[in-house]
Amino acid sequence: QGRRGETYNIGGFNEWTNIDLIKVLCKQMDIALEQDPGTSEALITYVKDRAGHDLRYAIDASKIQNELGWTPSVTFEKGLESTVDWYLSNENWLNDVTSGVYQRYYEEQYNA
Repeated sequence: QGRRGETYNIGGFNEWTNIDLIKVLCKQMDIALEQDPGTSEALITYVKDRAGHDLRYAIDASKIQNELGWTPSVTFEKGLESTVDWYLSNENWLNDVTSGVYQRYYEEQYNA
């Protein structure tokens, strides 16, 4: 029902600092992988040349909510959990993407 030519941001009406988001993701990974709490968080390293960058990202989804009545069907945390579960359940796909197999397939199919 959107207007032709309009752009709509889809978001969860959340705003997280990057480090807080990573810590939530680490907790979810520990649960999904049945690891001791804090195992994943212990892997966090800070890169000196990015100290002032990427503090947070925010999406304003008020336009799609106001004009189209759209709201998220799940919480951000639940969506993140579902995403983690999907990646862990689709390890072959993930390996193909990260190994370069997918890129080669894409180049063959689309002559990119």
